[in-house]
Amino acid sequence: MTGSGPSQIQTSDQTKLTRGLKSRHIELIAIGGAIGVGLFLGSAKAIQNGGPGLILGYAFGGLVIFFIMRALGELLLYRPVAGSFVMYADEFIGPFAGFATGWSYWFMWVVTGMAELTAIGVYVAYWLPDFPQWISVLAALVVLYSANMLAVRVFGEMEFWFALIKVAMIVMLILGGLAVILFRVGDLGATAGFSNLWSHGGLLPFGILGVLLTFQMVMFGFQGVELIGVTAGEAENPEVVLPRATNSIIYRILIFYIGALIVIMSLVPWNQLDPRISPFVVAFTRLGIPGAADIVNLVVITAAMSSCNSGLYSTGRMLHALAQISQAPSALGAINRRHLPAAAINVSAALMLVGVLLNFPVPDQVFIWVTSVALIGTL
Repeated sequence: MTGSGPSQIQTSDQTKLTRGLKSRHIELIAIGGAIGVGLFLGSAKAIQNGGPGLILGYAFGGLVIFFIMRALGELLLYRPVAGSFVMYADEFIGPFAGFATGWSYWFMWVVTGMAELTAIGVYVAYWLPDFPQWISVLAALVVLYSANMLAVRVFGEMEFWFALIKVAMIVMLILGGLAVILFRVGDLGATAGFSNLWSHGGLLPFGILGVLLTFQMVMFGFQGVELIGVTAGEAENPEVVLPRATNSIIYRILIFYIGALIVIMSLVPWNQLDPRISPFVVAFTRLGIPGAADIVNLVVITAAMSSCNSGLYSTGRMLHALAQISQAPSALGAINRRHLPAAAINVSAALMLVGVLLNFPVPDQVFIWVTSVALIGTL
C-alpha cells in the first residue's frame, strides 16, 4: 500500500474535526490497539485449550486481520474521514449498511467500555481489597472523559503512553526470556528451551480442534486494530502515516503476540501454566523479577484504561459520523470550539455510567454481564 495517486486523499467538507493526531500518536495507537487484556489475561485460558497450538491460532487470525486492515487501508487513503468504515458502508453498499455498521460498532464499544471500567475496579481491588469498587470505576471514567473533552491531542498523548507501557513490558519479557533460553542464564536456564514447545504432547497436543477452540480469544485479542480507521479523519499527513501504520500490523502480530507466546511457553512448559493466572505473571516470576504480579497488574490496568479511552474516542466519532449521514440525531454531529464532537462524547460517557451503577449493587457479577452483552456487538 502506498500513498501515491491523485484521488486517494480527499478532505471532507462535512467534518470540522481538526487533524491533531501526530504520526507518533497513530503509530502507538496502532500498536496499542493490537495489545490488550485478551493477550495479558485471556491467553492463559487459551493456552490450556490449545497448548502451543495457540501460536498457530494467532498466526492464522493475524493473517486474516492483516488482509482486512489492508482492505480498510486502501479505503482510508481514498477518503480519510473520522467515520471511516461507516462512511464507506453508506457510500458503497447503502444507507442501511451504514446504519447497521455504525450503531452496532457504537454499541459494542460502549458496553466494552463498561467492561474495561469494571476490570479497572477489579485490578485496583488487588491492591485495595476493601476499597469500594464502584469508586475506582467512577474515578477512571471521570479521568478518561475529561481527557477526551480537552483536545484530540490529549487523547493521542494518553494512548501514546499507555501503548508505550504495554510495549515496554512485552519487549522486556522477550529480551529477558531469550537471554535465559539462549545463554542458560539463572536457575530457569536449566529447564528453559524452545524444545518445551513440542516436548509436552507435541506442537498440537489437542489437534486442530484445540487450535479452533482458541479462536474466540484470538479474535477478541485483535479487537481494537480498527482504531486506525477511526483516527483517519484527525491524523496529520494521513497519506503517509496510515499506510505505514497499516502495513506494520503484520510485524506487530509477529513480535507482540507470536513472539511473546513463543518465549513464555519456552520458559515454562504450557502444561505448567495456570489458566487462572496471567502467563506474563508466571514468566516474570520465574525470571526472578521482583513484584512480577504488581508489574503485570499495573500494565493490565493501563491496558484497560487504554481500551476505555479508545472506547470514548471511537464512540464519539462514530455518533458524529452517523449524524453526518442522517442516521443519528443531527445534534450529535455538532462540533465544539475545541473541534471535538462533544455532544456525541457526552452521550457515550453517560451510557458508560450504567457500568458504574452496576458496580455498586453487584460488583462480582457485572464484569460477566457486560462482557457477555458486548460479545453481541463484537460479533
